[in-house]
Amino acid sequence: MSTTRLPNTVEPYRLAAQGEVLGGAIALDRFARLVDAVGQQTGECQVELVFGIDMQRQHYIEGRLHADVDMPCQRCLQPMSISLDSSFLLGMVSSDALAAQMQKRYEPVFVEDEQLDLFPLVEDELLLTLPQVLYHDEDECPVGQDALQSGDPVAEGEETKTNPFSVLGSLKDKN
Repeated sequence: MSTTRLPNTVEPYRLAAQGEVLGGAIALDRFARLVDAVGQQTGECQVELVFGIDMQRQHYIEGRLHADVDMPCQRCLQPMSISLDSSFLLGMVSSDALAAQMQKRYEPVFVEDEQLDLFPLVEDELLLTLPQVLYHDEDECPVGQDALQSGDPVAEGEETKTNPFSVLGSLKDKN
């Protein structure tokens, strides 16, 4: 079963038993937490989810996603486009105890009442893929290197303030 539009909710254990593959697109503006984190978005997130059961009878979801998002440059706050690509392997569990026993290669995903909401799952993976900080290249950024200096510049002929701890430094040098 392959779709072009992902359903909101699925029965993941049934899909894993049947070895189903779901693929499709989700509009980026449907992800409220993503919009809160990086601003309003246009475009779509392309998602492919493969459901299965491994040799140890662990139900899993192997996923891949791709999205082009706009994030603000941390220097000039102007938007810049980046491509996000992620691959993930999730093991389905119904309790914390089962999550603790799961193989290390899987990240746990909690399935309640045999149902799984796909949109928060995809949004979580998108958020985990975002870079912590993002900058334009120096030659492309409207904010120059001079604007990035902190503190007051020392004018010529003006003395710098003396360090109150310089006495301690001289005591250290005597030893």
